[in-house]
Amino acid sequence: MTAPSILGTLSNLYEMQDELLASVTPEEAKRQYHPQLGSLNWLFGRGVYLELYWLREQLAGDDSLTQRVSQLFTPGDLSLEAQCAQLPPSDHLRNWAAEVRDDHLMRLANPSMLGSSPLLENERLQWFLVQEQAKLYEQMLLVLNQRQLQLAAPDHQTKHPLQPRPIEWQTKELSQGHYRIGSRHLPSAYDNELPPQLVELSSFRIALSPVSNGQYLAFMQAGGYATPEHWDKAGSNWLAQTDCKAPEYWRHDANGNWYQIGLNGAIDLMADEPLAGINRHEARAFAAWVSSQGKPYEGAVVQHEYQWEIAVRTKVLRDFGRSWEWCKNDFHGYPEFQPFPDESVSSSAFTPDMGVLRGGSLHTQRVLRRSSFRQSAPPDQRFQLSGLRLVFPALHRWT
Repeated sequence: MTAPSILGTLSNLYEMQDELLASVTPEEAKRQYHPQLGSLNWLFGRGVYLELYWLREQLAGDDSLTQRVSQLFTPGDLSLEAQCAQLPPSDHLRNWAAEVRDDHLMRLANPSMLGSSPLLENERLQWFLVQEQAKLYEQMLLVLNQRQLQLAAPDHQTKHPLQPRPIEWQTKELSQGHYRIGSRHLPSAYDNELPPQLVELSSFRIALSPVSNGQYLAFMQAGGYATPEHWDKAGSNWLAQTDCKAPEYWRHDANGNWYQIGLNGAIDLMADEPLAGINRHEARAFAAWVSSQGKPYEGAVVQHEYQWEIAVRTKVLRDFGRSWEWCKNDFHGYPEFQPFPDESVSSSAFTPDMGVLRGGSLHTQRVLRRSSFRQSAPPDQRFQLSGLRLVFPALHRWT
């Protein structure tokens, strides 16, 4: 049978998703608050569909239920907007999910009902489904963040105005050498974490803390968004098509002070808290600005994901997990990559110019918090609670 810990985690995620859906009105549940995010109804239903597809269609050979709804939850002729619009009311979805999920928990608890399949070896499929539900739960929370942006009261008064912070960090140098990345074939590992690899890196210094709200405000006040030299070609193109001049969840009060929109509405921004709500273009522009300030941070760049993982594995980094951290490299498969559960699951992530996030945010579930976990995201995506961490040349470069 499936391990009780997996079944318990899955059952808890079901309950949390259901509670989120029940916490809003039917009209809010069907509304798409961001063009790159499905509605709450869609994300909730997508989780039910995924399990129907793998546990019934693929393992049991029964596609009677998936065929009825596949056009609503998979890429095809319908746009995401159209899929969201065609879903039934949230109460209907919740009743449907309750029936389906009870059956799935029973199947997972009884090996004879699942049958035999390579997908079930070491409970890899079960771990995959649990983590997909955790991802969908996090996306549902992001939808609620976007909902709050549109409900934000314009009369909010900031009690503790955000102040800029000095551009300085404690850093730790890691020596040139060969380091391991990736998972050691844990059953919970996604295919993009495998197989484990040895990589060779040059010496570098990494900031022990991510960029803070106050430090990013210093960049903004220095004209960071209006200085072309800080933006690479892709960033300049994005900037020309948008009026963004601050992170996604920052807003001005009547006195011109910045505050933040969260799940529960407007709150003051804490200067030393990690920044959240920027895209990779903004992360790179901030790094270029820091580098332009000269020593000791000349040469500053956004971290590579290997540098982040190595720093976490060697216990250099402990201050992470409150906002996702952009990496400078594109999302890619490791040498000798093997797709799981099948090629279609991985193909969308390995598209050209897809970015990488590491570390997790306050919304990220524990089952996804590990040093080898990798999250793909388009470089222009801002709704994720994402910030950045910088790396710098080794000190011997200045001696």
